[in-house]
Amino acid sequence: MLRPGDPEPFELLHPHGASPWLLVVDHAGQAIPRALGGLGLAPGAIDRHIGWDIGIAGVARRLAPLLDAWTVLQNYSRLVIDCNRPLDSPTSIVGASDGTAVPANAALAPAERAARAQAIFAPYHACIGHALDLRATQARPTLLATLHSFTPSMGGVERPWHCGVLYHRDARLAHALRDALRAEGDLAVGDNQPYAVSDASDYAIPVHGERRALPHVELEIRQDLIADAAGQEAWARRLARLFGAVAPAFLPG
Repeated sequence: MLRPGDPEPFELLHPHGASPWLLVVDHAGQAIPRALGGLGLAPGAIDRHIGWDIGIAGVARRLAPLLDAWTVLQNYSRLVIDCNRPLDSPTSIVGASDGTAVPANAALAPAERAARAQAIFAPYHACIGHALDLRATQARPTLLATLHSFTPSMGGVERPWHCGVLYHRDARLAHALRDALRAEGDLAVGDNQPYAVSDASDYAIPVHGERRALPHVELEIRQDLIADAAGQEAWARRLARLFGAVAPAFLPG
């Protein structure tokens, strides 16, 4: 599936960072393997919210050094394969997204789906798993944050939140971060909005967070707030401060 010149499935930042935070970014990139051409998309379609989480890679790249946090960014478009979906989910590889058809994804054979999973999904999540295994071996505490962004409107419905915290079975860290964000005084903060985590719709939190019993949160930021460098820098600095404030309650000693 991946040929010479294609990006690696993931990028690793600060693997020796001292922070208890491990940051993962499932929809950081918008790359398409050369073998798939342009997925049959019209020019510019991959740059829309359907192709990636706009702005969140820039936030993560700025936040990682501020926290000195081990950070894993996934480089390929969610339209190639969604690395935050179980492989058996109907939204793992979609035929259409927000009204836009993805011609190259129509009627894929099982072997074609498996090739994408083997080339992109598997090594990305293996990297996260390795990081968590290594930290456990070293008795390093870990707070897991998965970083995402959301479009200001979907299906004609406006989304009023500036950001949202998502969770499933364990809301402890999510609620602590929610309260810290709300205390800022200038943010509308969603509680399991604009999405909620579930075993059917998510992969990173159920597998890497819940199964390992790690404190965890999925954070969503509205894309218009982080579409440029200034917004990304402002949110990185805000999150560095708030992540630092909430962390001690979830660390030993």
